[in-house]
Parts: sequence; structure tokens; C-alpha cells
Amino acid sequence: MQNLPDEMTAIAISEPGGPDVLKMERRPLPDLEEGEILIKVAAAGVNRPDVLQRKGAYPPPKGASDLPGLEVAGEVVACGRGIERHAVGDTVTALAPGGGYATYCKVPAGHALPIPAGLNLVEAAALPETFFTVWTNVFDRCGLANGERFLVHGGTSGIGTTAIQLAKAFGAEVFTTVGSREKAEAVRNLGADHVINYREAAFEKAVLEITEGQGVNVILDMVGGDYVERNWKAAAVEGRICQIATLNGISETVNFSRLMVKRLTHTGSTLRPRSNEFKTAIAESLEARVWPLIAAGDVKPVMDSTFPFTEAVKAHQRMESSGHIGKIVLTMEA
Repeated sequence: MQNLPDEMTAIAISEPGGPDVLKMERRPLPDLEEGEILIKVAAAGVNRPDVLQRKGAYPPPKGASDLPGLEVAGEVVACGRGIERHAVGDTVTALAPGGGYATYCKVPAGHALPIPAGLNLVEAAALPETFFTVWTNVFDRCGLANGERFLVHGGTSGIGTTAIQLAKAFGAEVFTTVGSREKAEAVRNLGADHVINYREAAFEKAVLEITEGQGVNVILDMVGGDYVERNWKAAAVEGRICQIATLNGISETVNFSRLMVKRLTHTGSTLRPRSNEFKTAIAESLEARVWPLIAAGDVKPVMDSTFPFTEAVKAHQRMESSGHIGKIVLTMEA
């Protein structure tokens, strides 16, 4: 173990509210339990769940830090009992249950992965939350296969840019929705085959027109609201839809006959409350099947912007503007 300070600097949520409720404070370093490692954070990703937590709409699971931050990259500086995979001095990127907005963050050892070749620590911090989420929902839950058609909404979000690249890398025909010409160009550059500007066309009608009425096999949706039934219209027979958020609220009414006639599967999940063992299994799959693609340059984190740790308020303002293309990352000062 390195000589560590007694305290760390953290960005805490002082009360539910807007970005300005994020406040700097001093806290004791987290105590490590068996199977955990402590990371000196070089960079931390900013994600939509952080915004929801800040607003009081997404509380951390029992036992997790109340600090926001679900992904970090940095150096391992301490290991709890029973750690075999990682050692002090290793550089890693990791999925965190919370606590990423701090100069030190503890995570279960199984949720930490080596930095893929060719990436720096800031880029590596942009990987875990979106790659874990996309892999478990698109490939594990929905079983996207080579040659199938895939639709992801919000193509320039962190989830969207990840999903487009992974779906394309594994042989899917990729559809996505965006809200501007600039964003349309960005997702085409990532490999999207069909880009639909939802401000100009109803995506479900466009999908059916492009596919000559056949629809898409898998849909990843974080919008909710009226998109639920519209997704059912855009889906192929035996299609699979995965719901990972409801940014536009819940759907009050849906026509379940469409679900039955097409024999659709509409599933959903949230990653943060899942067990350590479940997340470790995702990490192992990513290292085996996706990390080589990153190292080869076939897949990469799309970086929108970086902000100093002290400017977390501005990072959240950027996230809520919805103008970002890719990931927003906080960088730690020495």
C-alpha cells in the first residue's frame, strides 16, 4: 500500500436540484472491504444517471457512496483482502457503484479492467458505464446477431455512440435517430447505415420505408413515453426492444395487440443495482470480445468534452444541454 492521505476531495450533491448543487468538500478516504480496490482517480465519466441522482430521481443502491460518478480511470493505490487480479501500481478503468467524483474511489476488483492499448486515462474513463450497459442489454438480453437490423435512439449520446460502433463491429445494419444535421454527420462517421432526423420525420415510418415494411430486429431505447408504441411499430416480427431509461416519461396507454401480433419481446434493465457477480461477468465478456476491438482501433470512445474536476457544474450543464456528441469527462488535478 502506498502512503495515502487521510482525506480526499469530492464533489457532493448538497441537495436535490440543478447543476449548482454540486459542491466541493473534504471526506475521509473510503474503507476497503474484501474484494475491493482503491483507485487514485485521474478522470471520471459524466453520465445521465449522475444528472438524475443530482435531481433526487436516482438514489444510489444500499451500501454505495452517495457521491455521483459511475466510471473512473486511474492508478490502483490499495487492495483489500483476496485480490489476485490487480496490484498496487496498475492503471485501470472501472465501473463504480458511485463515488467517482472524488480524488479516490473504491470499486469491486472484478469491475476494473486494464486500459485498452492506445487509450489514455481520460479516454479510458469514458468506457465502463456505456460499454457495460450496451453489452448487457443489446448483446446479452436482446441477442443482437450478425446480419440483423438494429436501432438505437439518441445516436450521439454516450450510449448511442457506443451502441452504433459495437453493433456495426458485430455485423448489424445500424439505424439511429438524431436531432440535427451536425449530429447526423457524426453518427454516419461512426458507421451508422441509416440516420433519421426525428425533427423532420417520424422514425417508425422512416424505418418501415427503408426496410420495405420488415422493421428492425433489435431496438435500444432510453426515451420512453410515446416511443414505446412507436418502437413496436418499427420492430420486425419477433423483434426485441430493450428499455434502459424513460427520459420522456412513462407511456400512459399502449396497444398491446401490436405486441402480440408481432410476437415482440419488450424487456428492460438498470445496471447500477445488479450484483457484483453480474457486473464482473460483463467485465469478463468485454475484455474478451470488445477490448481487442478497441486496441485495434475498430471501436473507440467518442469524446465530446473534458472539464477540470473543479468545474463539475459546467460538465452537468453541458450534459443537460443535449448538445454533446459522445462522452463528457472530468479530469483530476494533481
